[in-house]
Amino acid sequence: MFYLPIKPTIPFTFFLTTSKTLNPPPKCCKSQPQTERGVSFDAGDTFFRHESSTARDLAVLSAAIYKKSHNELRVLDAMCGCGIRSLRYLAESGADFVLANDANPDCGGVISGNLERADAEKKRWVVKHLEANRLLTECYLERDFFDFIDVDSFGSESSYLRAAMNAVKLDGLLYVTSTDGYSSGGHRPQQTLAAYGAYVKHMPYSNELGLRMLIGGALREASVLGYHVVPLFSYYSYHGPVFRAMLQVRRGKFPIKRHYSFISYCIQCGNSRGFSWDELGQMRCSCNDIPGSLVVSGPLWTGPLHKASFLTEMLELAEQWGWTGDRTGKHIETLLKVMIDESDPVLPFGYIRVDEIASRAKVNSPPLISLLATLHKEGYAATRSHIALNAIKTNCPMVECVRLVKEFHSMSADEKSHGLIEA
Repeated sequence: MFYLPIKPTIPFTFFLTTSKTLNPPPKCCKSQPQTERGVSFDAGDTFFRHESSTARDLAVLSAAIYKKSHNELRVLDAMCGCGIRSLRYLAESGADFVLANDANPDCGGVISGNLERADAEKKRWVVKHLEANRLLTECYLERDFFDFIDVDSFGSESSYLRAAMNAVKLDGLLYVTSTDGYSSGGHRPQQTLAAYGAYVKHMPYSNELGLRMLIGGALREASVLGYHVVPLFSYYSYHGPVFRAMLQVRRGKFPIKRHYSFISYCIQCGNSRGFSWDELGQMRCSCNDIPGSLVVSGPLWTGPLHKASFLTEMLELAEQWGWTGDRTGKHIETLLKVMIDESDPVLPFGYIRVDEIASRAKVNSPPLISLLATLHKEGYAATRSHIALNAIKTNCPMVECVRLVKEFHSMSADEKSHGLIEA
């Protein structure tokens, strides 16, 4: 008879005495000291992007303006990461209370450590670790409403929109996010239809479509609840990419025919135009009847991306805080000024890349400043786009843009400089 060796059984007490050593050490425990706008914090091992500092600057300015006009500011930061936004709302915006939430409990030490820098007595903040939708729904059920809700979500996650609108006060601010540039580029229309109720196809200004898709989705959710939203500003950043919109939630449904319709782009002539719901089934471009030349996306937000008066307040506050003028503050100053120019109600949706105009004109691209001066001289509204560096927003049709670029190209150097001075 053969016997197989049997491995000795490890006593059960072994597991009792060593179970703690088998658990991995908590994440987010590595110290990574950082400074942003003079505010010191620790990023730990959390997901943190330096590139998002501009979006945080815009949020802090907006929250401070709200506090100034309402004398109260309760903030809910639904996906706070290391807590830098929550910290800045306390330290810079003057928030009376901040609920900082992150679903990962391992980040709790880092978040609390950061918020203690603004309030060591822990009277103005609390940290929670709940799934964002659950937290927002609990706040609504408990009638614990907030003045300002920041949801820095990932991808095309839009399920939080309705819960956030339920938890924000009327006339309060909701800072929403999308990072799904692939879908806004028209590569996954079924995804955008499911997430935002919009069938998005590829167009030359896809990054602006990403903002309009996000606002349109929020408007749709607000309408279900009997509310509507007003975009105070919309911001696109190439890293990610990241689409963010600051929305004010107001009582009353928004008229569906106003600023919520369909956007078209003609591949043949390069013109864009909007189509109302009444024009469904009658969409065509006046330049031709070639099948497939007209690309249509929607329904999307077609109104202004920003509110000029609110942006002006933000710029004034940034100047008061010393955020403008120097090398580090020049970016936020330039951005806000461009966004104010983009707020011109005469300007339509979309933007035109200078190289597309030059390609259609079959000439080299003119300097952007020269093209703007030429358009202004002809009586058109035109400005830079904060979304694309080499693009303009204008009410000048593409055909006219091509003609003007051709004329500019044929001018002598003296005529070009003289025209620029006159403009």
